[in-house]
This record gives sequence, C-alpha cells and structure tokens, in this order.
Amino acid sequence: MMTLTVKVDHAVAEEIAREAKRRRVSKSEIIRERLAPSKPAGKTSMWDLIKDLVIDDPKSPGDLSTNKKHMAGYGKSRPRR
Repeated sequence: MMTLTVKVDHAVAEEIAREAKRRRVSKSEIIRERLAPSKPAGKTSMWDLIKDLVIDDPKSPGDLSTNKKHMAGYGKSRPRR
C-alpha cells in the first residue's frame, strides 16, 4: 500500500480521530473508507439513484394507481387563481 500525506482542517482531523477511537480502528482505516467509492464506477443501479426519493411510509396507501377512493378529484378542473 502506498503512503500519502495530506493536510486537513483541524476540525476534520479531530472528527477522524474521534471516529477512529469510537470504532477502535486506525485513522488510516477511516480515511480509506471515506475515500473509497461506495460502488465500483458504472455499477450503480437505477434504484440506488432514486431510493432517497421513494416514500416508504406504512401509513400511506400502497395502491394509489388502482384504488378509486384514493383518486377522488383526480383529473377534474381546479379553480383558477
């Protein structure tokens, strides 16, 4: 493994040191994790790109597109402002 020396802000260095101490790993391990891509380039799925936009709430109805009671008023003209 190669050695790389970088300068970081004091606050970032403290954050890395706290995380390393909390997890009982080296600071180098924390930095390697942060620098490593989460997935290899080109291997990101469409779901990974949009999953933060999906609402996963057990109280929300799961059949909005087919259940008529949830579609009340859909497609009707609205009063103009």
